Amino acid sequence: MNSKKIKKGDRHWYDYLWIASMTYLILGFFNIMFAWLGLICFLVPLAISIVTGSKLYCNRYCGRGQLLGLLGRKLSRNVPPPRFLRSPWFRYGFLTFFMIMFGLMLRSTWMVFTGAPLRQTVTLLWVFKLPWQWADVSMAAPWMAQFAFGFFSVMMTSTVLGLLTMVLFRPRSWCVYCPMGTMTQGICRLRQGKEDTEDGREGKKNRGTA
Repeated sequence: MNSKKIKKGDRHWYDYLWIASMTYLILGFFNIMFAWLGLICFLVPLAISIVTGSKLYCNRYCGRGQLLGLLGRKLSRNVPPPRFLRSPWFRYGFLTFFMIMFGLMLRSTWMVFTGAPLRQTVTLLWVFKLPWQWADVSMAAPWMAQFAFGFFSVMMTSTVLGLLTMVLFRPRSWCVYCPMGTMTQGICRLRQGKEDTEDGREGKKNRGTA
């Protein structure tokens, strides 16, 4: 663990993105439509990994990771996570499960778009349905509200899992099996493999062996 402390003068704007993550969760309790803002946390990491071929978002701009790191200073047991959490089969298996649940959320949104009634609930950990009747969604189309409920469920579930693993293990143990981190890592590996292949072809061409 890096024990070097960041001096106040050395901090950058992105060191405070944990405030945005915390604000997002709070806003969702007051107006569920703010859940749409969470798409930023889905699209930006993918765009950065595709363009740069790096996990820059995870390493620098992830507000949730920062928030878990801060809370973990006081609340974490600070012990290594179990080996299976770091294993490829678990990480890619969890990503697959996560994407299936995300697909079911999109299906629910489509059903409301085609005339099904709106379900004003936030589902926590894919099982516990929390009534959210106080949410005023009259300003939005029903399908937009349904997507907001579903997306906020995803964000709340991942936050709860992050907090649980923060307390039980190291502060940022969630980062070990975070679906977004797994996806961006896969993109980076694909990009690296493509670049290695292109470099190999270029080398053969320069040597006159291609």
